[in-house]
Amino acid sequence: MNLYFKSREIFPGGVSHNIRYFRPYPFFTRKARGKYLYDVDGNKYLDFWNGHWALILGHSPPRVTQKLVKQLKNGTLYGTVNKDSLKLGWEIKKAIPLAENIRFCSTGSEATMYATRLARSATGKRVIAKVEGGWHGFNTNLLQSVNYPYEVDEGLGLIEDEGHFVESLQFNDIERSLKVLESIKDDLAAIIVEPVLGGAGCILPKNGYLQGLQEFAKNNGSLFILDEIVTGFRFSYGAAMNNFNLEPDLFTLGKIIGGGLPIGAVCGKKEIMKLADATIEGDKSTYCSIGGGTFSANPMTMKAGFHTLRTLRNDRSIYDKINNLGEFTRIELSKLFDELKIRAEVTGIGSIFMIHFLNDNVKAINNALDAALSDKEMLNNYNLALMAYHGIFFLPGKMGAFSNAHEKKDSIKLLNATRDIFENSKYINFLEKNDKNLVF
Repeated sequence: MNLYFKSREIFPGGVSHNIRYFRPYPFFTRKARGKYLYDVDGNKYLDFWNGHWALILGHSPPRVTQKLVKQLKNGTLYGTVNKDSLKLGWEIKKAIPLAENIRFCSTGSEATMYATRLARSATGKRVIAKVEGGWHGFNTNLLQSVNYPYEVDEGLGLIEDEGHFVESLQFNDIERSLKVLESIKDDLAAIIVEPVLGGAGCILPKNGYLQGLQEFAKNNGSLFILDEIVTGFRFSYGAAMNNFNLEPDLFTLGKIIGGGLPIGAVCGKKEIMKLADATIEGDKSTYCSIGGGTFSANPMTMKAGFHTLRTLRNDRSIYDKINNLGEFTRIELSKLFDELKIRAEVTGIGSIFMIHFLNDNVKAINNALDAALSDKEMLNNYNLALMAYHGIFFLPGKMGAFSNAHEKKDSIKLLNATRDIFENSKYINFLEKNDKNLVF
């Protein structure tokens, strides 16, 4: 708590990412190894947050950190092209053939910003359609309809006119989405969507929804953009576009491809990406100005990303392991809540999962609005009880993920802790709304 008071003197709200704050004060980490976080007071926590779900091999995997120690001695930032960027780029291109061209940057927000700029350049149109609750980073273009209530601006400082060129769609409602798209088709540059809604609640698409959006974009001469920053290399060696039989014109990557270091990437068809080629003869009117930033393709990130992806490529059993852990956990948590007569739905796919506590207004989770109107206080209290009494860390209100460092006993620990929390009266202060979710 003392560190938090000091932190507030330096950082707005005491944090450098809004979601890292939760009441009564945020979690201060001292170190992380494997599947564990260690806080500044010396407590050890089983970690299901995994660095915003980026650490698919766990914290500081030796096969990656050993390469970073060696690179550290040879330089952290060259400010020039380097061979390691070629190695990571080719690794991605071989895994995802639609990555005909790639531009690295340092954050996912940059990647989605560049993707929308490329779409507007390629089509000569202005409007970007996104899904309510879809999270594409803090860039001004896409910081619309992220948090409930979706019709209200996300905060101060956003350009009013920009909002006129972003249109919101209801996830999993293809009829309603197509009506909106039809109304803006003449100026529709692109549709951007996550294959699985991550921050909005780990929600899967219904059969045909994503395909319907893609078909509309294709028939309309607009671009279809997949935001795979969370899903890329998370379920299999490649992108979720393969799981859902999609062929985006552009897509973004991040998180896992950086091996624990900062990264973003916009990828796609060469005919579109060539608009960013400033070496082609022409002027400002003939190319799309996207950068990358000072730290783009730095050798540390390129090295970490390459060795992470190479590990995943050479040992595909990692995916079998973590996806099976995710499936086991979703099934067993659902059984447990049914047994305890707690109204809850466990969403997710592969190695990611999330618990939603239902109420009289929300009886199933189909979209971000359902997730937003579910019992978020119950979820927050449950996450805090896991942390305070069982040494299990979820960032409160966010989905969990398994890494290769996890084992089945970790899932069982979560199940046992969940049972203990809901059966034991000592947690009443954390679960004060529990009576509204129990059916006796």
